[in-house]
Amino acid sequence: MEGLSILYLHPDQVHRAGKIEDVTVYVLAITDENIDPEYLNMLETITPARPLVLTNKNAPVITQTIFLCLKIAERKHEKLYLPLLKHSCNVLIALMISQYLALYEPPDKLSRFDIVTRSFKSLLECNFITIKRPMDYAKKLNISVPYLNECVKNSTGHPVSYHILQRVVLEAKRLLYHSNRSVKE
Repeated sequence: MEGLSILYLHPDQVHRAGKIEDVTVYVLAITDENIDPEYLNMLETITPARPLVLTNKNAPVITQTIFLCLKIAERKHEKLYLPLLKHSCNVLIALMISQYLALYEPPDKLSRFDIVTRSFKSLLECNFITIKRPMDYAKKLNISVPYLNECVKNSTGHPVSYHILQRVVLEAKRLLYHSNRSVKE
């Protein structure tokens, strides 16, 4: 990476850092339940993502938004601290997604593993409430369970059952956050 760059690392993406010298890094680590669902879906389409070098035109807006997020993060005394922080981070995420979508078209030639993984994740998003078993997703995709697991694990580093569990837990967290229900309900 050279110059002012954005690097999006998806939680399921296998990644490593090479030699790094003389850099300033700002990291936005945010859980799925705090990301706008529409942005979360868009982030799925840009994985695996390459580093994005910012132009002189768009860099100031991104850096100003980063500094705004940092200032809001310091203002813990605000009555609406958590919503302010969440929404400012979502603005930053939207700006970053916008830059990725403007500069990089989604790859035309995905590997078979990536195609199967995207199909599985799409099915999971639509059916996670009613379908909980990897076997049922494999059946819908007309492939074997071991092959589905191999594809998903190769693309994301985690098996199918992990993704099902994470999606169910994410929905439970969202329901708890946006309601007055107890954990038991």
